[in-house]
Parts: sequence; structure tokens; C-alpha cells
Amino acid sequence: MKDLQDAYGHEVYDYLEEQQGFEIVEREDGFIGPSGGPEIYFRPYKDWYAHQKKAMKYVKGKVLDIGCGAGRHALYLQSKGFDVIGIDQSPLALKVCRLRGLKKTKRVPIEKISANLGKFDTILMQGNNFGLFGNFQKAQRLLKRFHAITNEQARLIAESRDIYATTDPVHLRYHALNRRRGRMSGQIRLRVRYRHYKTPWFDYLMVSKEEMEKILEGTRWRVKKFIDGNYAMYNAIIEKEYK
Repeated sequence: MKDLQDAYGHEVYDYLEEQQGFEIVEREDGFIGPSGGPEIYFRPYKDWYAHQKKAMKYVKGKVLDIGCGAGRHALYLQSKGFDVIGIDQSPLALKVCRLRGLKKTKRVPIEKISANLGKFDTILMQGNNFGLFGNFQKAQRLLKRFHAITNEQARLIAESRDIYATTDPVHLRYHALNRRRGRMSGQIRLRVRYRHYKTPWFDYLMVSKEEMEKILEGTRWRVKKFIDGNYAMYNAIIEKEYK
């Protein structure tokens, strides 16, 4: 990743240094909107949403935090005594994690996750990071890979948002466009912008609970429990099938 493409890294680094910053999300259809901004990536556990706090109770053993960002989840788990490694593709985000005290970080995009990282008991995809799977086929392919790098009785804890919980005609038109192109309704093509920095375009996948369960079919993972949250967000506690 070139420095000018690391929009996310620059926004969280600037927030760490100056407690200010913003994040703009640009969708391929021309829709532009602000996200919650970098502040949310630094929130302490006491300020997390209730469904996110509940999900942490299911973490066990050695933890892989995928898309760790500024490190809020990994740092919390580290403080509770868990052996956790945070991975991200943003060099500056990982620097922020280290400056905040995260002991183990590695620059690895989700597509490059392999047994070289070790074996894990929990894979964490919080912060709506089920979206990093990008599309149906890639999700299934990576879930099968995750099966190989996890121990028996491992768990995948993933957060997503039900994109069907909207009446906004702009979003509904985009969902329909995706379906006409043979894509999932919530397969969003976007990029993140901050000041003069902008990421490359990438796909980010938001799914309903039913769609998530469909994706899991044939991957030897299954949903044990859904934890509902605010703003159509939810966490899925996903267990490994190992017999």
C-alpha cells in the first residue's frame, strides 16, 4: 500500500496525535457520506455498544484480530490476559496499535492469511469486519482457510449490518443495481477518503443473518448465536465444525 492510499491509517494516526480527524466513504454510484469518524476506533470498552460487549464473553484462547484498525478490541483483550495478534493492511494503523501498547501486530491483508500466523482459538472480525470478506465466493474460500488455521472448538466472532433495514431510496436503488449485476445486495464497492489520501476501490460485504448462514454452508462453520445491536448491527458467534 502506497502512503497516499493509506487514508484510514492517516486518519487514526492524526486522531491519536491531535484528537481530531474525519472519514469520508465514497461509493461507486457517487454516494458520499461521513462515517462515525476515527473517534469510534478509539472508544474504551465502557463506551462500546452492548452487543459488542456481549460478544467479548465468547472470546477464548489465542486470538487473531482481523482488521484490527486502531486496536480497540485487541488492546481490550490483551488487558484481560489474552494472547492476541492484530493484523491489518494499513502500516500506519499498525503503528498506532503499537504506540497504544499492542504487543503483537503484523501487516497482513485478509487475502494473505495463512498458517504462518499460527493456530488460533478465536478469530475476531469486529467493527463490521465481516465486510472484509468482500463477496460470497471469497468469503467461502477464506472461511475454509480459517478452518485450517484454527484449533478444534474454535470460534469466529463477526459483526455485520443488515443492509435491508433501510427505506432510503438511494440505498435501495444501489441494492437493486447490485442484484442486476449478479452481486449480493450488500456487496458495496467503495473507497475511504481523508484529506488528500484515498484508498483503492474495494468490495465490502454487508449481509442479513440469513445470508450469513447461507455463506457458511459447506465451510464447516455454523452460527451458534446471534446478538442483536443498534442500527441493524449484529454479532454472530460462529463455531467450528471439526468432526
